[in-house]
Amino acid sequence: MDTLRYPVGRFTRKPSIDAQERNALIDAIALAPEQMAAAVLNLTPQQLDTPYREGGWTVRQVVHHVVDSHLNAYVRMRLAATELTPTIKPYDENLWAELSDSRTAPIELSLPFLAALHARWVWWLRRLDAADFARRVQHPERGPMSNDDLLQLYGWHGQHHVAHITSLRDRMGW
Repeated sequence: MDTLRYPVGRFTRKPSIDAQERNALIDAIALAPEQMAAAVLNLTPQQLDTPYREGGWTVRQVVHHVVDSHLNAYVRMRLAATELTPTIKPYDENLWAELSDSRTAPIELSLPFLAALHARWVWWLRRLDAADFARRVQHPERGPMSNDDLLQLYGWHGQHHVAHITSLRDRMGW
C-alpha cells in the first residue's frame, strides 16, 4: 500500500542543497507539466474518475490538485522573497480536492494552467541567487521553511503525483 501512496518514495528534505541540486530540482519543476500531460494522454472520462489507489483521489482530482498545490507554492516562494519571514496560510488539500471543480471539471482546464504556471515559476527560479533561496516563510504546521526547502518539496511533489497516474495506468493496462 505504501508504494501505491508513495510511488517515488516519501519526501525527504535535505538540510541544505547546492547549486547543482537546486538546478536539478528546477529542471524537475520545469518538466512536471509535460510529464503530467503525457501521464493523462488519451484517458477516458471513466479512467479519469478512477482513484489511483483505494481511498485515494481520482486521476482528475490529482491533476487539479497539482495545480492548486503548485499555485500555493509559487505564491509562498514569492512571499518569502519579498517579505521578512511571512506566516503563510495552510489549506486543507483534501477539502480542496472535494470541491466540485476538482471532482468534475475537465482536466483540459488545469493542464495549460499548470504549464503556464510552471513556465513563469521556472523563469523566475532560474534568476534567484543563493540568498533568495535562503529566505523563509513560517508555515503554521511545518515551522520555518526556506525557499530551498520549498523547492525540494515541489520538485518531488510533481513527480510524486505523475507517478500516481503512471503506476495506475501500468496496473490497469491502460
